Amino acid sequence: MPLSAEPRVPWLPWSADAFARAAREGKPIVLSIVASWCEACREMDDTTWADDAIAAAVARGYVAIRVDSDRRPDINERYNLGGWPTTAFLDAEGALLGGGTFVGVDRMPGVLARVLDALARGVPPIRRDERRSPGAVETALQDVAIAERVMAAFDEDYGGFGLQPKFPHAAPVRLAMALFAETGGRRFRTIAERTLDAIANGGLHDRIDGGFFRYAASRDWEQPRHEKLLETNATLLGLFAEAHAAWDGDLSRDAAERTLEYLQARLADPDGGFYGSENAAPDYFRAVNREALPLPGVDRALYADANALAVSALLATSAAVHDEDLARGALRSLERVLLACYQPGGGVAHYFDRSVGIRGLLWDQIAMIHALLDAHDLTEGTPYLMMAEELGHYVLRTMWDDAAACVVDRAAGDDDIGLLRERRRPFVAGAEAARALSRLERASGEPSFRGRAAAILDALAGEAGGEGPLAAHYLLARREVSSR
Repeated sequence: MPLSAEPRVPWLPWSADAFARAAREGKPIVLSIVASWCEACREMDDTTWADDAIAAAVARGYVAIRVDSDRRPDINERYNLGGWPTTAFLDAEGALLGGGTFVGVDRMPGVLARVLDALARGVPPIRRDERRSPGAVETALQDVAIAERVMAAFDEDYGGFGLQPKFPHAAPVRLAMALFAETGGRRFRTIAERTLDAIANGGLHDRIDGGFFRYAASRDWEQPRHEKLLETNATLLGLFAEAHAAWDGDLSRDAAERTLEYLQARLADPDGGFYGSENAAPDYFRAVNREALPLPGVDRALYADANALAVSALLATSAAVHDEDLARGALRSLERVLLACYQPGGGVAHYFDRSVGIRGLLWDQIAMIHALLDAHDLTEGTPYLMMAEELGHYVLRTMWDDAAACVVDRAAGDDDIGLLRERRRPFVAGAEAARALSRLERASGEPSFRGRAAAILDALAGEAGGEGPLAAHYLLARREVSSR
């Protein structure tokens, strides 16, 4: 969807019709992947894509397709070339010809001409094989060795995991908390506490409007990107609530309360559920008079996965601070989003925004299963468990790859064009699927769920050692499965 007020490029949505037009007219495709919260995307709309000569060249030589990465994460996962905006060039079959991220108005005419020239000369498309095949992975590392690799990514100087940019990874903190509870190893608690402190008190925290930014560009948690996503804030709310419940610390309680206040004040829909993101003004921290700045833009779509994370976080917070009203509000949001997005036999759609978005994405189903099971744990309500089972069966029916003995990231769809034809095995979503299926088996007593959970972890085992801090998702899932 266009971000500028008057886009001059004739953007089309991703569809079979758009690709058929490219084939019929013998034209390549320029694919623009954007996000509503992305400052650079708006800048490219207001400069490059607003240039009359560039818009005319695109209309003359290309079929132009625009994708919102929040609404189509499956397309973004396959075609993103290193950030937003992504400017990718495809042939009429959807194969990647080349591309990059931001392309300025001075460079774009040459880029457009070179792509057409390469296509005329028959330059072959780029084949992207980002994952090793299941038969090529090494023998699985032991869990202890993988945990050591996760903790080795801890930044001793500034807290958090990795150097820069700094993302607020929650899974390795949860793993450190769990290892401390089991072993009493003081280092695990130090890792968790220093990371929580760095997130809560560093530049990632918005001290003006509340909430947390998506990531910081520098190792010391400064130079934050100004967009604020529901997914980020829901994840951190849940993490701080868990830390407070485990250790009863003032820092975690205060951070949870501040995050909750932000969600309720800025992203809450009055009818239930939470909006997807908020974009801050580019000169956010340079402003002397805050009131003179334009109000940030809010993506008012209700995303199923992010709302499920928010529900789980709210329920965890309600338990940690003993707030029954908060739990009731979380259940109301869960039911509102489910009512909007669920289709019998078709799982949950990725979002609702006056109409429902794409269906059949793995992460939406898995996040919603976790939220439903959290609701069932609190209320013992049978409908929550029944819906979670329904979504679990939907995943295994439509997103199970027998050859790989693992889940894939999406069900087959009518718009399976180009790289969408590939059945990809996601690491983080796969690990979370294993954890969800194991929880389903425990709650429902259906053993087939646990068998599939164990198979997923076996399939992912060879990749875990190379996933850095994200391997914590795998280890947490392994602990869930082995606890049965």
